[in-house]
Amino acid sequence: MNKITHLFNIKYPIIQGGMIWNSGYKLASAVSNSGGLGLIGAGSMYPEVLREHIQKCKKATDKPFGVNIPMLYPNIEEIMNIVVEEGVKIVFTSAGNPKTWTSFLKSKGITVVHVVSSTIFALKAQEAGVDAIVAEGFEAGGHNGRDETTTLTLIPMVKEKIQIPIIAAGGIATGRGMLAAMILGADGVQVGSRFAASVESSAHNNFKETIVNVKEGGTHLTLKELAPVRLVKNKFYNDVQELYEKCPSKEDLVQLLGRARAKKGMFEGDLEEGELEIGQIAGLIHEVLPVEQIVQQMIADFKVASEEKATFEF
Repeated sequence: MNKITHLFNIKYPIIQGGMIWNSGYKLASAVSNSGGLGLIGAGSMYPEVLREHIQKCKKATDKPFGVNIPMLYPNIEEIMNIVVEEGVKIVFTSAGNPKTWTSFLKSKGITVVHVVSSTIFALKAQEAGVDAIVAEGFEAGGHNGRDETTTLTLIPMVKEKIQIPIIAAGGIATGRGMLAAMILGADGVQVGSRFAASVESSAHNNFKETIVNVKEGGTHLTLKELAPVRLVKNKFYNDVQELYEKCPSKEDLVQLLGRARAKKGMFEGDLEEGELEIGQIAGLIHEVLPVEQIVQQMIADFKVASEEKATFEF
């Protein structure tokens, strides 16, 4: 049996990324109902909004689902208590030290997964007692690792060092990508950008159409001085690059970023001044589709690619 399907009691080893402003209960429940593991993205939710989404997700699916929690966000203690109170069984943590909350969550019977961008952090997560890790390559959208290690190289390097299950993330939107990641040593995959461009994603339609229209080279990792983030090259991105030409201080960058840029872009649909976070694989996403169709296409693609691989000869 596959380690990831066994760990989460799901049909397919496909995990939906807990993306801010994209991953409400509608997306999470749709992925879970389609055989994967849906995640509610707590990073863009006030505590009581998160509680509401968890309650609605429980009504929308009888399948396992989880919550993704970036640990650098405020109200973290309140968020963790809500997760426990609402009986959430799976939590993905990111953007922080896994030792901080893993033992607390596991003491409540919760399965814990931590997102990492390097082998060093993967080892720390394993030592902290997490049940699995997400190893996320530089191709991924949103906040990213500083080392710019690609998924192709990260997965086998992490596989060489750790014993717990590995979920590959970054640049995976098809069944062929899923097969490639698993051949490299992953036990499952986490998919973000492809699900951001789904009917059930809570993102604004303007942002979904932007994803569909992004071409190869249309995104870039920037703002490393604050927190590395992969952005679509829009007006806001160009403003950032112009500021870099003036050798800005960290404070200058913070001032330009301001507040709620990601909400403005992805949730409210401001394609000029908003922060549009998406992965490099967007160049391979050509239409907004229902989640069920996305999952079925991935599985069909995976099976065809697996059969083709079996015929390779040298």
